[in-house]
Amino acid sequence: MIEGCRKISFRGHKDFRGNLVFVEGGSDIPFNISRVYYIYDVPYGASRAGHAHKELDSILIPLSGAFDVILDNGDVRERIEMRSPNEGLFIPRMIWRELENFTSGAVCLALASDPYDEEDYFREYQDFLNASGK
Repeated sequence: MIEGCRKISFRGHKDFRGNLVFVEGGSDIPFNISRVYYIYDVPYGASRAGHAHKELDSILIPLSGAFDVILDNGDVRERIEMRSPNEGLFIPRMIWRELENFTSGAVCLALASDPYDEEDYFREYQDFLNASGK
């Protein structure tokens, strides 16, 4: 996997009533959670994201269904399948990400280290490459 990125398994509890998974900022993940958002009802064939962050770190979790995350550090590009709701993908700052291949009913939960700030985004791939020194 691209350096700095990694899958994180979350603790949970399973019994006859179902499954419960919990995530605690600063212990289960390497930052305190400042923002939470989710993506759902993505039409077949559509993609999301297509950006990188200057400072923000994030974790993506497939709460329902599945999707793929394409990670790119300017040198290496790889596809990560996200299929399990008890596993998240940590994506540090300065990694380009794209989300695609959403299954029907998929929900992607995102945990972010910082509040929303448009100035923190690279929305153009070439700008990301230039800032990365690539």
